[in-house]
Amino acid sequence: MGLFHDHLLSVVLFTPLVGALLLLLIPRDAQMLHRAIGNLFGVLGFLVSVPLVVRFPVGSSGYQFLETANWIPSIGAKYALGIDGISLLLVMLTTLLGMIAITSSWTAITMRTKEYYILLLLLQTGMLGVFMSLDFFLFYVFWEVMLVPMYFLIGVWGSERRLYAAIKFFLYTLAGSVLMLLGILALYFNYEKGLPPGTTGTFDIPTLLAAAQGFPDSLKIWLFWGFFFAFAIKVPMFPFHTWLPDAHTEAPTAGSVILAGVLLKMGTYGFLRFSLPLLPADAVLRAKIIHILVVLSLISIIYGAIVCLMQKDMKRLIAYSSVSHLGFCTLGIFALTPQGLSGSVLQQINHGISTGALFLLVGILYERRHTRLISEFGGLATPMPNFAAIYLIITLSSLGMPILNGFIGEFTILQGAFVVNKAWAAWGTLGIVLGAAYLLWLYQRVMFGNVTHDVNKTLQDMNAREYATLLPLVALAFWIGIYPKPFFAFIDKPVEKIVQQVNPKFYEQANRALPPAPAAPVVVPAAPAGLEVK
Repeated sequence: MGLFHDHLLSVVLFTPLVGALLLLLIPRDAQMLHRAIGNLFGVLGFLVSVPLVVRFPVGSSGYQFLETANWIPSIGAKYALGIDGISLLLVMLTTLLGMIAITSSWTAITMRTKEYYILLLLLQTGMLGVFMSLDFFLFYVFWEVMLVPMYFLIGVWGSERRLYAAIKFFLYTLAGSVLMLLGILALYFNYEKGLPPGTTGTFDIPTLLAAAQGFPDSLKIWLFWGFFFAFAIKVPMFPFHTWLPDAHTEAPTAGSVILAGVLLKMGTYGFLRFSLPLLPADAVLRAKIIHILVVLSLISIIYGAIVCLMQKDMKRLIAYSSVSHLGFCTLGIFALTPQGLSGSVLQQINHGISTGALFLLVGILYERRHTRLISEFGGLATPMPNFAAIYLIITLSSLGMPILNGFIGEFTILQGAFVVNKAWAAWGTLGIVLGAAYLLWLYQRVMFGNVTHDVNKTLQDMNAREYATLLPLVALAFWIGIYPKPFFAFIDKPVEKIVQQVNPKFYEQANRALPPAPAAPVVVPAAPAGLEVK
């Protein structure tokens, strides 16, 4: 218990890796055993992360569950882990979607099952490490570790154009990673210049980001753009998005769920954690950069939604919807307001829930019909009524219907953007309207009307395993939509800390805008009876 209590983050981080190592010892032809062990460690990975929520001190702004050990002393690299409220929500999203993705693969994957589950579990460890690392060297290792498993998941178990999609994903992500590595090295060596001769530098993230506040703007702007391109490719923002539709469309169902639900959030997490503190101090220069990024975010929102209206493949449509939805997240981030940042973090969780569920639903249809073309479906609500009901809930969740999770995130983001610039919020609202159009039109074509193909008349409705993968996401969609307070409680203080660092004038202006407190009335005690007051 001492190991579990004192090294909880390490236990959560390496539980999937233990499962991957165990699978190496299993004979290659024991497919049922591969599935059983893969699913067992998927569930264990989620269960061991639950104590993080229970033990996390709500309302704290600093890092919790800290673990530090010397790793490569000669260069100052350490094994350093820690999470704040933002990291906590992303870690929980990773373990939950990881478990669900592994469960969804039970019948979908029939070849090379051993390698498949090993790669899924390795990918889980890489993603968790990105959200937990407090050392730049360690962060970069985990960032690169997750690239290799996803490349093979797409390239080996994907659809017809899987090799093209896998190589495109790898090259785009690798190009961004190289730029980020240059930024990390620039931070490291510029910090080391200020140390006494013979002193070893450090890759400690809080230390380097704090030191960067004293760097000249001429250096900070190069650092900012170096990190920006790495994270913009990962999100992806327009115009760096072209790898995403191919990767989503060709990946197996579990790969698409992980890619949309978690991997894209590594980009938005990087913006929050690293890019914002590297903004230049000069107000005019900072405003120009923010304006560029907000415009790119709005283009992503509207362009992604319009392209969705033109798609014939269900999976490709949902892939482009991620470009639009993540545009809202980046809009909230670069509004630099507490509402925008809080809404962005929550919307990242919402997108993982809703879009992850949409990919699971498309996977269910693909297993039955082996096609994703919208024209091949129609009237499915008749043979698959339960599927139609869950699909409707998830569709409404994704388009931002009140009492479901998407509404809370989008409303908070638009509120934060409206405070800064009304036009930003107006253009963002157009994206919501277009989102409702393409999602409802897709649902209408697939679910309503007469059954257009005879083969669809006998399609089986959802089974118990499929319910087990989707019902938790439906429950979370309603929970966040009806009572989001517990989620905001985790992120309010970390967001306040970020805003105080990158936009301190916001709180000064907000305090000046408050009306003065009314003066307390002066109460004159009444004179006792019989006494004359002079």
